[in-house]
Amino acid sequence: MRESYDLFIIGGGINGCGIARDAAGRGLSVGLAEMGDLAGATSSSSTKLFHGGLRYLEYWEMRLVREALRERDILIRNMPHISWPLRFVLPLSSDMRFEGGTPTSTLLGIVMPWLRGRRPDWLIRAGLAMYDNLGRSSLLPGTTTISLVDTPEGAPLEDRFIKAFEYSDGWVEDSRLVVLNARDAANRGADIAVRTRVTRAERDGDEWVVTLNGERAGKVRARMLVNAAGPWVGEVIAGVVRSNATEGVRLVRGSHIVTKRLYDHDKCYFFQGKDGRIIFAIPYEYDYTLIGTTDAEHMDPDVKPVCTPEEQAYLLDFANGYFKRDLTDADVVWTYSGVRPLYDDGATSATAATRDYVLKVDATGAPVLNIFGGKITTFRKLANAAMVKIGEHLNVTGPWTHDAPLPGGDFPVDGQMAQVGKLRALYPFLTDHWALRLVRAYGTQAAQVLGDAKTTDDLGQDFGHTLTEAEVVWQMDREWARTADDVLWRRTKLGLRMDAAQVTTLQAFIAARGPST
Repeated sequence: MRESYDLFIIGGGINGCGIARDAAGRGLSVGLAEMGDLAGATSSSSTKLFHGGLRYLEYWEMRLVREALRERDILIRNMPHISWPLRFVLPLSSDMRFEGGTPTSTLLGIVMPWLRGRRPDWLIRAGLAMYDNLGRSSLLPGTTTISLVDTPEGAPLEDRFIKAFEYSDGWVEDSRLVVLNARDAANRGADIAVRTRVTRAERDGDEWVVTLNGERAGKVRARMLVNAAGPWVGEVIAGVVRSNATEGVRLVRGSHIVTKRLYDHDKCYFFQGKDGRIIFAIPYEYDYTLIGTTDAEHMDPDVKPVCTPEEQAYLLDFANGYFKRDLTDADVVWTYSGVRPLYDDGATSATAATRDYVLKVDATGAPVLNIFGGKITTFRKLANAAMVKIGEHLNVTGPWTHDAPLPGGDFPVDGQMAQVGKLRALYPFLTDHWALRLVRAYGTQAAQVLGDAKTTDDLGQDFGHTLTEAEVVWQMDREWARTADDVLWRRTKLGLRMDAAQVTTLQAFIAARGPST
């Protein structure tokens, strides 16, 4: 790493990498240190949606929903390889009543208190109309009413569901979103260090002296710090920067389960629960269904979040209230859990806590910007807002990311299959599935991953399930992959398919080769 930077960022999640990309593109010298892998915590454990958050309307989060919805379209256009439109099916039922009622702070509780206890169909439709209006999408179709009788959408559901509302949002490969932001930041001159922990940051006049431990150990200087440590933002404030900031973070655990594919179509389901919460059931990695999420308090960021047996049972029971098929623990092939570092706004429940972001600068000496909260859909706007704060202390140029594709994303929103066709024409040995997987990871750069290969043998060692040495080397050299988990659970999701022997073989290869970046 260099000896000094304009801006040094602590944390390699989506907020840290998004700010690094934006700042590097505005001419600042940028360094970033991530103590583990890029997207190694919260940013690879989301529900993987670009969405406004329909349920946030109940909590009067109008600005957040509007901003997220308008960002949704911008993001899908700028990264059509890792993000694409989805239709969501919201089944309606006359017996959908909530135990305990909804919070009095919600839109329903304020506007229609006598209806507290259930969301009537007309109120849901009014909310969806508001959702469509706030988004004003030229890319995604609006809400419609569909039948669930003798239709693909109704086939997996209990017969009591006879109609549904269908609306639009978007899907995103969350961990690849982070990696591609980091790649673009590096392409623009940023230094990205993984497996490198910031152990201390001290003010020295009008600069920071930052002590690094790990893969890129040493000391660097910076004119300004950004604390984008996610769940550890409070620990960095208190233990690393030793700031007097009084803002706090509320840790909320969101858990998910993955089952074998539960239905044949490519739409998602939005299910309402009797407790007032909602979950999604989403087509996932071709052969699976993703179900989530929960909202549970998580007290310690250093305790690895896991989907507890109680949370798994909750999600299974929730889904079983809708699907004909009775799901059991035996149907669950994988679980994951992430900790959302929400701004502590004093909400009475984890579900009601704001998903909006808060940015605070401590300028008692060399400045530090602390990042609280945020959601994956608003990462670009958060980065832009951060640059406004940073611009009060450093000279920066104007915004530029609005219409700037991420690496590999320079093709039309509806052009995925055309890219697959081009890739197969260049490499006839690819299957349709293999080519689609590569396009959905690397977009127009997929051919760079495969190089001048004429046969599968030219791609080197075969680790199984279309993962080859050529791709692993690309991820190690250009995407900071250091372990089998980095490759199998964040650069790809092939961990769902690999057996233990294949994982061991991959890890041995990575360890023997070692990083070159």
